[in-house]
Amino acid sequence: MKEKLKALYCRVFGKDPEAVVVSFASGETAAAEQMIREVHSLVPDREHYVVSSAGLRLQVPPGTTPIEVAGSWWSQYRELKKHLRTKRIALAPVLFAGPPHPLRKVAVMLAPRKILAYNARLERHHLRLSTWIASSLFLRGVPVDRIFLRPRWLNPRKKDASVYAADYRAIEGRALREGRPRIAVLSPYVPYPLSHGGAVRMYHLLREAAREFDIILFAFSDGETDEDYAPLREFCARIVVAAKTRYREPRWSTLRPPEVHEFDSPVMRRAIADLRRDPGFDLLQIEYTHLAGYGGDIIVEHDVTFDLYSQVLRRKRSLSALWDFLRWRRYELTLVPQFHRAVTMSEKDAALLGNRRGMRVIENGVDTARFLPQPETPGRRLLFVGSFRHFPNIEAYRFFIREVWPALRQEFPDMTLKAVCGPDHLLFWREFTRTQEPEPLEGVELLGFVRDVRPLYVEANIVIVPTTVSAGTNVKVLEAMAMERAVVSTTSGCAGLGLVHGASVWVADDGPSFAAGIARLIEHPEKRARLAAAAGELAVRNFDWKALAEKQRQLYTELLARRKRRAGPPAVS
Repeated sequence: MKEKLKALYCRVFGKDPEAVVVSFASGETAAAEQMIREVHSLVPDREHYVVSSAGLRLQVPPGTTPIEVAGSWWSQYRELKKHLRTKRIALAPVLFAGPPHPLRKVAVMLAPRKILAYNARLERHHLRLSTWIASSLFLRGVPVDRIFLRPRWLNPRKKDASVYAADYRAIEGRALREGRPRIAVLSPYVPYPLSHGGAVRMYHLLREAAREFDIILFAFSDGETDEDYAPLREFCARIVVAAKTRYREPRWSTLRPPEVHEFDSPVMRRAIADLRRDPGFDLLQIEYTHLAGYGGDIIVEHDVTFDLYSQVLRRKRSLSALWDFLRWRRYELTLVPQFHRAVTMSEKDAALLGNRRGMRVIENGVDTARFLPQPETPGRRLLFVGSFRHFPNIEAYRFFIREVWPALRQEFPDMTLKAVCGPDHLLFWREFTRTQEPEPLEGVELLGFVRDVRPLYVEANIVIVPTTVSAGTNVKVLEAMAMERAVVSTTSGCAGLGLVHGASVWVADDGPSFAAGIARLIEHPEKRARLAAAAGELAVRNFDWKALAEKQRQLYTELLARRKRRAGPPAVS
């Protein structure tokens, strides 16, 4: 009966019996091509059409019919409706990623009940009025696997759907030495390779500490190989790794920040308890606030997280930004005082946490024996170093490309920019921006993980730090200082390092002034050289890892002596 009604409908309205698939290239070209290929493989037995804006050249599967439309969205709709007047649409895949696109309106007008929406991650979801909440969340960029999550407090009897690690892995390093104090360190990641500032800091300070203490490292793994563990095994007695928790609650729904839940692992707690018994350790140091719930003796505040979210709130006035700020401030100010000692990167961070008696400042540093000054080659080459796994670096890159780069390229057509974005940078870019990849720009080269960044500093004329939101202190600035390369930075990008505008750094906080600062230093090499030399002297004097490691050694010694005093003299039998 259904087939007869369909045949009658087709005769009456002059439609072809076989329905077709009409895909809309309504976003970035690479993502649209990938969407079209996937749809073609999912529905291979249908006739396929691809609608794109006039002039856009797409690589589409064989047998696909391209349709180009131009003008306003209404003109495009009328043109397409005329072109497909005899066709019934079975499916209309549409790319909802990137800025607004007129073809999205055209698709909804043409086939409102057949829309298969794709997001920046190329996840797909059927848009339905019957599931309007899920559809609206999808269009707002919520990942598909999180759309249907419901807070546990709505149903207290609901089973915890989070996925936890099954077990931990222990990797043996150098032998424990009798009589040496043992320091355990818990990190949210394996601090090697040295792909971002936090890993650089932990690696160097732990390596220096291992000269006097036995180090037991606990870390959450992220696909590292045995090759990555090898450098750590040279100075760690044991490396214990476990997979991070796959947290399955809505990110907005808990009082504790979601990052805290993502690292709350029963397996890691068991691993710490097991090694506390055998072979045992004297102190436990926690790296980063979101691991503070594990407890311990020392908390290292790589950045004051609520300070970071307060900056986000000032730039983005929204309920979600306010909620993130409030719960991070509550969590941080509650948990940090429970440790015997808290380590911050600067006096500013210590003040934010109340400058209490147990606070210590151990700045970020640089390996001045490795990052040595090198002569500069004349040119107009800029360098940006910032792993995209840390969202302020993505914001910094976007700010520079949107508000600074166009003016610089207009004034200096031969200027180039190299951006070191860290491992899996496109994955993190999609996560934070909801677009497939950064727009390709003439003169801009994006690099992933670079094992040795020194050659890039050598060939650069200016290092840029266009950070719009930041907390803690930036290791990349210290590396540039040690290599004696002039730095143009925002105020937040070089905070806590003792740099002075016009003397050892050039500071600018908006697009036009940032571009003007770079232009001034490019046109005056002697000014650039004076800034770089002054910054280099400061790096050697204040930020060498060996000097900073002495501060950490003193902290360990102080806490060990305190514990010994509390334990009292040994009992006499």
